[in-house]
Amino acid sequence: MTSPEQPSAPASSVNPILAAVASALLPGLGQFLAGERRRAAYFFIADAVILAVLLFFFHDKVSILTAFVRPSSLVLMMIFNIGMVAYRIWSADDAYRSAAATSADTVGRNAGIVAALAIGFVILIPHAVFGYYEIVQYSLVTTVFGSDTATAASDVPVVGGSGATGTASADAPGESGTTVPAADGSETAIAPPTEFNDLDRLNILLIGGDFGVGRTGIRTDTMIVVSLDPETGEAAMFQVPRNWTQSPLPAGMGIWDCDCYPELINELWIAGERWPEAFPGPGTPSENAVKGVISEFLGIPIHYYAMVNLDGFVELIDAFGGVDLYVPQKIVDDEYPTLDGGFKQLVIEEGQQHMSGEESLEYARTRHADSDYYRMSRQRCVLEALLEQTDPANLLLNFGKIADVVKETTETDIPVDVLPQLVELLPKADLENVVSVRFIPPTYHLEYRDDGKLGAIANIELVHEHVQLVIDDPERAVIELQLTESEECPQAP
Repeated sequence: MTSPEQPSAPASSVNPILAAVASALLPGLGQFLAGERRRAAYFFIADAVILAVLLFFFHDKVSILTAFVRPSSLVLMMIFNIGMVAYRIWSADDAYRSAAATSADTVGRNAGIVAALAIGFVILIPHAVFGYYEIVQYSLVTTVFGSDTATAASDVPVVGGSGATGTASADAPGESGTTVPAADGSETAIAPPTEFNDLDRLNILLIGGDFGVGRTGIRTDTMIVVSLDPETGEAAMFQVPRNWTQSPLPAGMGIWDCDCYPELINELWIAGERWPEAFPGPGTPSENAVKGVISEFLGIPIHYYAMVNLDGFVELIDAFGGVDLYVPQKIVDDEYPTLDGGFKQLVIEEGQQHMSGEESLEYARTRHADSDYYRMSRQRCVLEALLEQTDPANLLLNFGKIADVVKETTETDIPVDVLPQLVELLPKADLENVVSVRFIPPTYHLEYRDDGKLGAIANIELVHEHVQLVIDDPERAVIELQLTESEECPQAP
């Protein structure tokens, strides 16, 4: 008597290639379709753990941005990215084998090779793209930003007449100030590195450097200090024109009898290179010169600076496909300096314009048709327009080129490990109500030089008074100084 035959396992109805594709998209899904419920459950649990970890570390925009400015996080994401490639390939291969073992469908050798290549292509492409952006971003943050907070220029000179505004907390545990010997034997006070929460104000100097063909050294024609209250998010912008002269120097700086920097304030970077002994401090002499004098001019400490070569905006704006700007009145400049060191007549018509990188630079730099003070406004409007019109898709497509431009044209003393703190301040910053002050004549003009040289002398006491008013009571400052909050650029009627 023969025993009855045991029923065989039912054949799977899913094609092995389909199962592999399913698990390539979601590890475990192919195993589930192939009838391997227990194996699928293991993969689904792993998927859930991976998702939970990602949500824990990247739960909002700030956490995502913070990760992308921290080199250690970028390295970990590179490793994770490679691990995910291996995990998805393993899951797809396992799903294929599970389905093939029970499937009635057979896959030819050539079809299997083509399918494997296609699945590999689907898996690798997104990870390769993500890896590319990670590498570019890692190169950008480690190239542009310093690596050592302890020795960076976050040890800021405490200068100016505004007391403790913006300085580090004196009671911070384990931190104490230091001093740097000056050329005349005196000392310049240096504040210790600090967390932003220990600051009354965070002050960052933004510089537009005009390198220019035919020029010796860098002239800092655009100088704007962004001042932010880390607690309330109140923000202010203080713009210092290029043609003030005989600006006061911090204690311990200088070699001149006037106890000031006697030349135009936009030549400070060159002065640091020419007379390094006159500008001691934690940074290079040029950095110390610009930060120290602007700090003394405004009466507040400058914690960091970032300088951009204005010529670099040509490539940057071209990478975005140009920028749209409204020109409120026709501009004619008969002596506009060209990039090759010559001159030409520049004519920019009134009305809405779509400008290339070179055209927008000409619009931002020309001053013979009006003045330096109008040029300051135009430069700000070009930057605002570029930020407002930036297309995220275009940004991603040109990210490598843009990063190269930034690396070539940007210089800063912001340490890389401070970047996450800056990102965390962004949600607090009230960028829609920025109080902007331009320290221009005639309001801040004290007197002209008596030696026949170019430049005017500013009323420093009045500058300090108004800076402090903006910091202490921005609403009152807007009324008393007849300022504007978030001054708008000209728009087409």
